[in-house]
Amino acid sequence: MSNSFGFIDIILLAMLAGFVALRLRNILGRKTGHQTKSTNKYFSQGIEVLKDIENNEAIKANNVNEHAKKEFLKGAEIAYEKIITSFSKGDKKSLKALLDKNMFKRFSDVIDERKKKELNHETIFVGHKSTKILEFKKVENIYNVSVNFVSEVITSIKDKNNKVLEGNPDTIKTVNDVWSFAKNMWSQDPTWYLIGTSNK
Repeated sequence: MSNSFGFIDIILLAMLAGFVALRLRNILGRKTGHQTKSTNKYFSQGIEVLKDIENNEAIKANNVNEHAKKEFLKGAEIAYEKIITSFSKGDKKSLKALLDKNMFKRFSDVIDERKKKELNHETIFVGHKSTKILEFKKVENIYNVSVNFVSEVITSIKDKNNKVLEGNPDTIKTVNDVWSFAKNMWSQDPTWYLIGTSNK
């Protein structure tokens, strides 16, 4: 992993803050009477971040504006919760909006297999314990960011007779995941798609 960021990388990291909020608002249409903040504020924050940068040629990740990191991680947490709960419910529409083609096929195949076997996957998201960026890099024209999520969930798999086959519907467990997101730097699509998952 490289310890330095180029100028464009810093801009992209700052703009990461808005990727989930923007996409989820467009896809899910979540609007409430308390919704007063435009997602444009995240992009304007990218300009403010640049004012805090003294050396644009080589900047370590831990020197990037902390506020930008926090805003991005808030959005990443929303995506994480949305994806695991949608997967549990078999909600392919929501998953397709947030996963790349390969990941969507993997998730979709598991959902289809559960349905075929008449299994019910129940997941209750309890909350995040910690979330942090592990890596942010550019490979050719693709930007990649890896995030470590440590969260608490209640999960179980039941058969058609409601018999628990796996997990425990009464126990909270801690999960430690590393998820990778990617975006084509030339694409006008603002979405950062989930491209990989692993456990620590």
